[in-house]
Amino acid sequence: MKKKLHLAFVVAALTGFALSGYAQQSGGTVGVANSPEFKNLSDLKWDKILPDLGADSPEISILHVDPKTHATSLLIRTPKAIHVRKHWHAANESHTMIIGTATLACDGKRAEIGPGGFNFMPAKMVHEAWLPAGSLTFITVDGAWDINWVEGPPTAADLTK
Repeated sequence: MKKKLHLAFVVAALTGFALSGYAQQSGGTVGVANSPEFKNLSDLKWDKILPDLGADSPEISILHVDPKTHATSLLIRTPKAIHVRKHWHAANESHTMIIGTATLACDGKRAEIGPGGFNFMPAKMVHEAWLPAGSLTFITVDGAWDINWVEGPPTAADLTK
C-alpha cells in the first residue's frame, strides 16, 4: 500500500513538473491552475496578426490562457497606425490602453481611450478601432480568443499615418 501511495505521489509530482515546463516553453499560453506567472515585456513572444502586411502588421502576444475556461489575456502592439475593421469575438472582451490613444466604435457610438483607459465589449458585439503607431493594448476575453471579421481583415489600405 505504501509503495502504491509513494508511486502515485511521484507520478503526480512529475506530471505537474512536466506541465509546468510545457507552460514555460510555450510562452505561458497554457497556464497551470493556481500557479503564478511573471513575464517581462522584453521577454514576450510576438506573432504577426496579419502576416500579409509584413513588418507593418500588428503583433499579438498571448500572456495567459486559463486551462479550464480558455479565458485569455494578451497584448497587441502596432508598428504602424491602423484601422482595425469591423469584427467581433465569441467572448466578452475588455481593452486597456497602455501606450497610445485608440478610437473605438460600436453600436453607433465612438469613443477615445488613452493610456489607462478601459473599454468593455459584450460577446458578439461588432466593433472597430483606430490604433496609432506604437500603441500597446492589454486585452482580456472571458473565453477562447478568436476574431471574426465582418468585412474581411485589414489590408495595406487600412494602414494610416
